[in-house]
Amino acid sequence: LDGKSRSDTYPVMNIENSASQIGHEASTGRIDDNKLFYLQSRGISQNEAVGMVVNGFIEPIAKEFPMEYAMELNRLISLEMEGAVG
Repeated sequence: LDGKSRSDTYPVMNIENSASQIGHEASTGRIDDNKLFYLQSRGISQNEAVGMVVNGFIEPIAKEFPMEYAMELNRLISLEMEGAVG
């Protein structure tokens, strides 16, 4: 990109250059069954295992926040995941 170009994502991207190839840095997918199996084979419940995997993914982002915001983020993720497994 040159000095006049910019890319803002809020959550959409409007690209006005047909020659550009643009990708978004976020993705979603299923949690790897092998990771869940590994954790569950060590006596961790399915819900706890899912929480550990999700929190492990989020941790690098959450550690950049002030402590009170990181704690709130973790609480919200836990609330969102309640009853979601199965």
